[in-house]
Amino acid sequence: MDSIDRNILVALQHDGAAGLAELAKVAGLSVSATAERVKRLEERGTIRGWRADLNPAAVGCPLLAWVFVGLRAGAQEQKFRDSMLPLEQVLECHAVSGPWTCMLKLRAAGMAELEAFVSQDIRRRAGVERTETVIALLTAKETAMLPVAPPDDDEE
Repeated sequence: MDSIDRNILVALQHDGAAGLAELAKVAGLSVSATAERVKRLEERGTIRGWRADLNPAAVGCPLLAWVFVGLRAGAQEQKFRDSMLPLEQVLECHAVSGPWTCMLKLRAAGMAELEAFVSQDIRRRAGVERTETVIALLTAKETAMLPVAPPDDDEE
């Protein structure tokens, strides 16, 4: 990945709906060369997909919470993580270090929905020993934009 690819990625993170002509200006390339670059970034898996950035409150899930999950010794961690994948309330599922096995990032309509989800959909799973829920009181920043590292000297 060179500096042109990085410039394209930064521009797309700021505006995923940017047209190829706009991206070509940022990249300093023709529209067709820029389209080829974007296609290669998709094929390599650098660009994982295209989606809209939705306002959680506007779509009915303003409550943001993290649930730390501790599994019993010998529990099948991968099986638990896989079971979280289809649940739409679970935005992220991470294996973590420290006293917890997993950390989940959740969105819910409110406290009642969050409590029901944690009680029924997480705590009742095989191997779950304990959970701890942390609720966001205010969100000052939430982004999916990644810091695109500058190229190494030997990449240019």
